[in-house]
Order: sequence, then structure tokens, then C-alpha cells
Amino acid sequence: MNRTPDLTSAVWRKSSYSDGGGTNCVEIASGCGDLVPVRDSKVLDGPVVVFGVSSWTAFLRGVSKGRTS
Repeated sequence: MNRTPDLTSAVWRKSSYSDGGGTNCVEIASGCGDLVPVRDSKVLDGPVVVFGVSSWTAFLRGVSKGRTS
């Protein structure tokens, strides 16, 4: 089973926590069903890390609680 999303029509948005200076920029794509693609906005044709929705939600909960590991 191929779980690689077709990102040609993905809508990317920059994280609100990106510093705006062009050094720490993460983008997240929507419109990919139950997957959450994440990329470095400075390397648009570079690698994409893809999370399942439940894993991404757990990650965000951990970050919001200040967890680092």
C-alpha cells in the first residue's frame, strides 16, 4: 500500500511560530486526508516528513505542554 500523498494540490501554510527571518520556517500542508505533510519552507522541493493525524495531534499536544522528548 502506497501512503505517499500526492502533494501537487496541497495547500501549504507557514507555522505561526516561524521566526520570519528566513531561518526557522516550517510549513504544513492541508488537503491530504488523514496525513499531515511537513517541510522546510526554505527548501520547497526538498524532503517532506509525513505524519498521521493522530501522531501529529499527539506531537502538538506535547509541544503545547512544553515537552521536549
